[in-house]
Amino acid sequence: MKRILVIEDDELIAALERDFLQNNGFEVTVAREGRPGLRALEQMAIDAVVLDVHLPDINGFDLCRAIREKYDIPVIFVTASGSDEDQIRGLALGADDYIIKPFNPSVMVARIKAHMVMHEHLLAGAHLTKDEAVPDIQSGDLRIYIRRRQVFRGQTEIPLTGKEFNLLLYLAQHPNQVLSKKELFEKIWHLDALGEMATVTVHVNRLRDKMNIVEPEFTAIETVWGNGYRFRLEN
Repeated sequence: MKRILVIEDDELIAALERDFLQNNGFEVTVAREGRPGLRALEQMAIDAVVLDVHLPDINGFDLCRAIREKYDIPVIFVTASGSDEDQIRGLALGADDYIIKPFNPSVMVARIKAHMVMHEHLLAGAHLTKDEAVPDIQSGDLRIYIRRRQVFRGQTEIPLTGKEFNLLLYLAQHPNQVLSKKELFEKIWHLDALGEMATVTVHVNRLRDKMNIVEPEFTAIETVWGNGYRFRLEN
């Protein structure tokens, strides 16, 4: 049975999230603060995290960053902090979704399930190469190792979140094709793309920024204005 970690200081909301998740077949662990939540991640197998932004001890954004540094699992914000800036910040830090309170618990559960299914699908699709020293995909100085979920430019490893890796991988697996934001959102986030275009834009920009920690400038992901993005394969 899959286990969800809920990090929420509001007792009533935490109980609501727990009950709906349990009724849908999940085991649920609830932490009322961020630090106990991190300890729970260290002590047990967690398959997804639901967290608030406003916590008594740790800002939820900082907590998301800490989770992403060590764990490749779906992370979903459920919070009253609904400004555009907060949503963009949460997604840029690697959150898979951002649900604003008040929310429909059934929709919340459906979105969590969708992220978990896509995460498992992408992991299952990763294949084992005969020689793990050989990258699965190479383009210029970019090397992608699917099973190891590692990305390098030259000799430098690029630290990517789970969604950033999946986005880069999907683009690289469809070289020289124009992929719309709608298609990318549906394939990577596995949800109805209506109204969620900013999610793709934020992750592409974040991906480019991380790639550019190595010179020269990373230009393989091209913006095709009005259409989407294209990965330009280099020999």
